[in-house]
Amino acid sequence: MEILAPFSEEDQDQDAIIGKKIINRTFLSLSQITALSEQNVEGVQKKLEEFLNFKQLKTSLKEAILLDYYTAGFWWAKEMNFSLIQLSGFMDLLNFLLENLSNKHMTLGDNLKELGKAMAGIGETDSERTGDLNFFSIEQAKAVIDYLNISLFKHYKLYEYLFHSPREELVISNEYVIELAQPAVPPFPALLEEGIPLDINSSFIISLTAAETESKESDQEGYLEEPCPEAESFEAGAVAGVTAEDQKSAVGEIPNEIIGNLEAEINEKLQMQEEAYALRTESLKSPK
Repeated sequence: MEILAPFSEEDQDQDAIIGKKIINRTFLSLSQITALSEQNVEGVQKKLEEFLNFKQLKTSLKEAILLDYYTAGFWWAKEMNFSLIQLSGFMDLLNFLLENLSNKHMTLGDNLKELGKAMAGIGETDSERTGDLNFFSIEQAKAVIDYLNISLFKHYKLYEYLFHSPREELVISNEYVIELAQPAVPPFPALLEEGIPLDINSSFIISLTAAETESKESDQEGYLEEPCPEAESFEAGAVAGVTAEDQKSAVGEIPNEIIGNLEAEINEKLQMQEEAYALRTESLKSPK
């Protein structure tokens, strides 16, 4: 991931400060460094997020680590009371070393050599040996090296893994297909919480339900059948030979016969159901 920052023409005067350039571009402009120097830690982090155009901090591990890397580095340099030029040069150095790792795939040893070249001539007045960071004193250069050692070089393998090792995307959701149980309509048995052994279900429940269904269907067929002409003529002749008194007595006897047949049928069905439930209760009580 190459990290670029806007560079305005107003800051081109920095080139005059730097002699032979190992760090060949400005990471942050002087105006941006000035804006950062006026902020607290939270403000520095927000400003860097804006300057570096980080849009996926909540989902990108790389952006979050880079923002922390630059924020911590700038705040350390600010607490060291570096001037604006020194702050700009230090941020250039942080970016330079990180780009050597991410873009050029430099090893730790090669990156240390590049750091030595960038710091060459610090504390010396010979203009021919003046490097990129000649505005630091010897004590400041030692402090910079100590900071880089604990912030970048000590965790060099982790940064290599961040930039050069592919990471698998974690699946955070799964889809399941759920099949619902069939309703308790024959030939399907009842649900598990209402279930009984298969032999009892087949012998009593299904057979009784099937018998009731057949009887209902036969009754419906009887009602739907059209009357036969011969039967109608027979019924007309039979009615013609019956007096009014016979009709009254017959009407009085019909309800008793119907009620008696219904009672017998109901009692028979109740008895069959009681036997089925008794068998079901015994099977549940008996140990398996």
